[in-house]
Order: sequence, then structure tokens, then C-alpha cells
Amino acid sequence: MDDDATQTSRTVRIDGRRFAGVTNSAGGEVGSGTVFTYHQEGGTVWADYGGGAVRKGFLVGTRTGGTLDFRYSHLGVTGDTAGGRCTSEIEMLADGRVRLHESWAWESRPGTGTSVLEEIR
Repeated sequence: MDDDATQTSRTVRIDGRRFAGVTNSAGGEVGSGTVFTYHQEGGTVWADYGGGAVRKGFLVGTRTGGTLDFRYSHLGVTGDTAGGRCTSEIEMLADGRVRLHESWAWESRPGTGTSVLEEIR
């Protein structure tokens, strides 16, 4: 297994890592109660998520170096479905955890924004 201290944003594996929302723009539905579990096989990434305003969600996409590009779809606690696209930049934190800086846009309704997810252990 790779030592987290030697990893960079371009080389760190995100498979099996769990993340929670830290910040989000108005109009976003991900918050501190939303937990993501990421998976990675080569350049393919996917995750399932839920909590807070999201009953159940999924994302799928690709990874190139330290950048993730994906589409997401989820069911809110209100029963509404929503989906969009997102680009995330990976940052390695000094303690070995990963932070994701996201730029997202709804495709199912108007709205764009940014958010930050941080790995939880």
C-alpha cells in the first residue's frame, strides 16, 4: 500500500475514501451531513452518497491526473430527483487526507456553484 505522505494530488488513490461536505454555494444540496464513498478503477471513478438533503445519490465519471470529471444524480429527501455535472480538483492535506474542490452545474434545473468535500476517517 502506498504511504499517504508520499502521494500527490495526481497520484493518490481515492478508492474506498469517504468524504463529507464542508462548504457549498447557495442552491447546492450537499452539506456536512452528506457522506460520499468513492471508488476508482484506473481512470474510472464513481461514488454513492446520501445524508442531509440527499436521500440517495450516485456519481460516475473519469479521472485524469488530479482532476475528476463526472455526472451526478440523486433523490432528495423531498422526493425530487436532480442531476448535473461536476469537475473536482484533488488537494492533498498535510495530514494525508484528501480535499476535493468542486465546480458544479445542475442539468435538471438552473444553478451553478462550488463546493468543498474533505475526507473523513
